[in-house]
Amino acid sequence: MTRASEAGDLGRRMAQLARGFYHPADLDETLRGVTAAAVELVEGADCADVLIVTGRKHFRSLAATSELAEHLDDVQEQFGEGPCLDASFKYLVVRSEDLRTETRWPRFAKAAVDAGVLSALSFQLYLDQESMGALNMFSAKAEAFGPPAEATAEVLAAHAAMAMSAARSRGQFASALATRDIIGQAKGMIMERFGIDAVAAFELLRRLSQDSNVPLAEVAQGIVEAGPERRDDRETGLDSTPV
Repeated sequence: MTRASEAGDLGRRMAQLARGFYHPADLDETLRGVTAAAVELVEGADCADVLIVTGRKHFRSLAATSELAEHLDDVQEQFGEGPCLDASFKYLVVRSEDLRTETRWPRFAKAAVDAGVLSALSFQLYLDQESMGALNMFSAKAEAFGPPAEATAEVLAAHAAMAMSAARSRGQFASALATRDIIGQAKGMIMERFGIDAVAAFELLRRLSQDSNVPLAEVAQGIVEAGPERRDDRETGLDSTPV
């Protein structure tokens, strides 16, 4: 792909995201558009998410493109260190070119490398004095994020920040956090029902959403409202195979 065509693709995706602010959608949907665009447009990005930290205690991973991104946020919450936290509270941009030699967050770095991640790039998303956040991208390659990738990610981070600011003024932010919890509940129910891990459960939710053309949050809500599988269904083998 030529530099001109890359610029054209970026311009079109930015225009699509910008139109969302004039025709406001659900915040979770908007942020999923941002993180999907990050994986699509930021060279080297294998997965992305938005981490929100409220009161320096409560961590929420929003619009994750994979279970891996959520896992890396959980690790940072567990150890109290990592690029997303530094971006949320200290710096506008945080980049690690090779987590195998990273000294700033030794425990996080080891866990990330063990999970197959070698590079990280995070941009601060300021909300208010109580809540801070970051747009985060991760890569399986070392030195994955060069200056062009950083420039593209900065534009996407600006869109994410504007979306969250607009959502807060419309009272949608609490709803977006609740949506994340619903998805987590549905994922847990799928894991228990079919005996699969968190990654497979998340991918099954995504596939159900895509195949039915229903937003992921609505699919998750339906699963939670349906409740656990009944015992007589399990005994008779009804509805025992994942879609």
